[in-house]
Amino acid sequence: MLIVIGGLPGTGKTTLARLLAARIDAVHLRVDTIEQAIVRSGLARHPVGPAGYVIGYALAEEHLRQGLTVIAESVNPLAVTRDSWHSAGIQAAVPVVEVEVVCSDPDEHRDRVATRSIDIPHLPLPDWQHVLDRDYESWNREHLVIDTAGQEPQQSLALLLRHLDHTGLNPHDPNPGARRPAERG
Repeated sequence: MLIVIGGLPGTGKTTLARLLAARIDAVHLRVDTIEQAIVRSGLARHPVGPAGYVIGYALAEEHLRQGLTVIAESVNPLAVTRDSWHSAGIQAAVPVVEVEVVCSDPDEHRDRVATRSIDIPHLPLPDWQHVLDRDYESWNREHLVIDTAGQEPQQSLALLLRHLDHTGLNPHDPNPGARRPAERG
């Protein structure tokens, strides 16, 4: 299965993606890591543009075709990026679940952006004004929304796992999506 996780910087999507990947033994593809590798190669400077996403789509499809569950994590600010992740899952013939991570408390969100540390060497982190000014299109199809405001990361993970169970696409299930809709929930 492909689990696409998106959301603005500082919402907790990387933390959630890492926890989920460890819990379900999935491949975690992080576009920030791909983009910073491109910058380190000397082929580009920030902002990298679509290259990191395009590489991510190809890697996701490759891993999915090998039978691995993939968690694709990035801001996914535009419908075209979300559509491209979705297409990678469809091309690999696997179920796709889209998850938007939000932090509904603006003060908490601002504090997270201001106090987070760099976990990828030399990756430039946006400040609060850049987060506010970011182009971020509304999601145009059904997806899960995980609000991390006022929660510990493990609480957000538990909420995500419950949502995945309700979709009938439990990543622990050896045959995800096999249940008929009447059997879900």
